Amino acid sequence: MTKQNLNLTPEMLVPRLGEHLVNNGHISEEDLKKALSYQQEQTAKGESLLLGEALLELKITTREMLDQAVTEQIIQLRNALQATNRNLEQRVQERTAELQRALQRLSELSELKANFISNVSHELRTPLTHIKGYIELLVSESLGAITPEQKHALQVSQNSSAQLEKLIEDLIMASVSSQGELTLKQEALDVRRIANLAVSSMTKKAEDREVSIHAVLDKGLPLVQADSQKIIWVLGQLLDNGIKFTPMGGRVVLRAEHESDKLISISVTDTGIGIPNEKIKDIFQPFHQLDGASTRQYGGTGLGLLLVRQIIEAHGSMLDVKSTEGRGTTIKFPLLVANKK
Repeated sequence: MTKQNLNLTPEMLVPRLGEHLVNNGHISEEDLKKALSYQQEQTAKGESLLLGEALLELKITTREMLDQAVTEQIIQLRNALQATNRNLEQRVQERTAELQRALQRLSELSELKANFISNVSHELRTPLTHIKGYIELLVSESLGAITPEQKHALQVSQNSSAQLEKLIEDLIMASVSSQGELTLKQEALDVRRIANLAVSSMTKKAEDREVSIHAVLDKGLPLVQADSQKIIWVLGQLLDNGIKFTPMGGRVVLRAEHESDKLISISVTDTGIGIPNEKIKDIFQPFHQLDGASTRQYGGTGLGLLLVRQIIEAHGSMLDVKSTEGRGTTIKFPLLVANKK
């Protein structure tokens, strides 16, 4: 390759120069064929030659005419690129507007769903309160004597109404959370007290399933900074899950222990069915059930752990889940020690 051919030239920027020259009447078809043939001959000799150089060497065109043709093509290419960019920008703007409308619609539908769930849940809670009240009166025989068979039937109804109440409370909590209304009322909280309350509230359910449940609490635990009602709810959910997925003869343990001077670690461990590693992330999806069979063996809304995570994260903490399939699960989270006044 010659020194001249090493230099960049405007012709290198344009495609199909020969066709452009012919179409614009600068050269004839015969001239183009002659120049292409000459170009091929030079290439065969090891000389790289551009078409424009071949036309100049054969004196078919002039430098001025060649430069004009190349400039015309560059201008056309630039105009085409600008038009393409304008079209692309317009399409991007249109697509962005479509996505914004879709996002707005999705947000509206999500809010509508949350409002619907919240309203329906609150409406269900009112008649359920009456049902629970009258069942309690019947079970306690305040409205008259009942037979043992009737008492058993009423106790089954009582348990079912309690389960229904829990599902309704989960839905209400979910609707509040999805609307961004999950607020915390943080205070100095006695971990030992709320842990014992949580275990006590789940003792009957554990006994019914023949699962042992107890608390293991470090001595001298300091107060933590947290929302008492929501943390009690979280512990109830974790214990309920542990009991639900633990077979007869198993155990569920609530622990509270020192993690550091600033943190108290709280965990719930069960000896239940466990969770496959690849499915641990799925348990925090709304309405997710590990048991996907039509029988829905374990029941529930599939909202509990999602809400647990949201509440714990609202406290500036996070859940840690460790599980072995067939052997059990531990769900753990730390809480900050309350500042001493």
